Amino acid sequence: MKAVICTKYGPPEVLRITEVEKPIPKDHEVLIKIHVTTVHIGDTKIRSLKPGMGKLQDFILKPIMRIVIGFSGPRKKILGMELAGVIQEVGKGVSLFKPGDRVFATTEMNFGTYAEFTCIAENVLMVKIPDAISYEQAAPIPNGALTALIMIRKAYIKTGMKVLVYGASGSVGTFTVQLCVHFGATVVGVCSTANDEMVRSLGAEKTIDYAKEDFTESSDKYDVIFDAVGKIPRSDRKKALRGGGVYLNVLTLSNSIKLKVEDLSYLTALMKSGDLKAVIDRKYPLEKIVQAHRYVDKGHKKGNVVITI
Repeated sequence: MKAVICTKYGPPEVLRITEVEKPIPKDHEVLIKIHVTTVHIGDTKIRSLKPGMGKLQDFILKPIMRIVIGFSGPRKKILGMELAGVIQEVGKGVSLFKPGDRVFATTEMNFGTYAEFTCIAENVLMVKIPDAISYEQAAPIPNGALTALIMIRKAYIKTGMKVLVYGASGSVGTFTVQLCVHFGATVVGVCSTANDEMVRSLGAEKTIDYAKEDFTESSDKYDVIFDAVGKIPRSDRKKALRGGGVYLNVLTLSNSIKLKVEDLSYLTALMKSGDLKAVIDRKYPLEKIVQAHRYVDKGHKKGNVVITI
C-alpha cells in the first residue's frame, strides 16, 4: 500500500511517499481503508521535534519527546493521528463494528493515518459516521473538536456567560466558538480581519482583530478566556476576566485531558443536528503531504487542513 513515512525529524521535506506492506488486523482490530486524514499542529510538532511551548519548555521537552517518540526519528514511521474511512476487514474478536461501516477515529500517539490502510483496536476513540456527514467533515473532529469540548467543560459554560476565544479561526478555536454558542454563551472571537466573517458565521457575536486592538485594554470583561493557540502573554491572561472568571490555555491543558469515546459520540450527534461543523481551509491529495505540512507550519490556517487518499 501507499504510505507517507518519516525516518528523521526535520522540515516537511523529510516526509516521503513509499510502498509498504498492507497491515493485517489482529483479533480485536479492524482494517480501515482511509479516505481522509488531516494535518494539524500536533503532526508538525512531532515531525519537526519542536514542542512550541517556549524556549525553556522546549529545552526540557525535546529529550522527553525523543524518549517517547524516538531518538533520531519517530519509531512509528507513518505519522498522522486522525482518519475517516470505511472498515474493510475485522478480527475474529471484534463485536462493535463490521465490514462496510463508515468510521472516524483518532489513533493518538500510535499514528499511522498517512496511509491507504491502517489497523486499529475496536475499543479506541472510534465511532460510526452518520450517513449525512462526509469523510472530510468527520476526519478533523477527533482532535480539534474533542479537545475543545473537554477543555471548555472545565469552565462549565452555560447560558448567559460571556466567552472570549483567542485564536478563534484555528482548528480548536472554530470548534470552541461553536460549542460555546451551543451551550448558550455569548462569544467574542479574537482573529484577523480576514477571518472575521468566517468566525461570525460560526456564531460569534463580534470579533476583535488582534493586530489592531488589544482586548485587555477594553473595559469588556469575560467569564471565560480560552486561549486556543497559547499566545496570550502570561501577564495579560487574567486582565479581562471578571471576578471568579476562568482562563483556559490549550497548551497547558491539552496534555492532561482524558479522551473518551462517549464524547466523540456526543460530537457526532451535534454534527448530525447541524450544531457543529468542521471548517475546511485546504484539501491536499496524499501526494502533496509535504506542501500541506509547509502550509500548516506557517501557522495561519483557518480551521482544518485535510488530506484525501
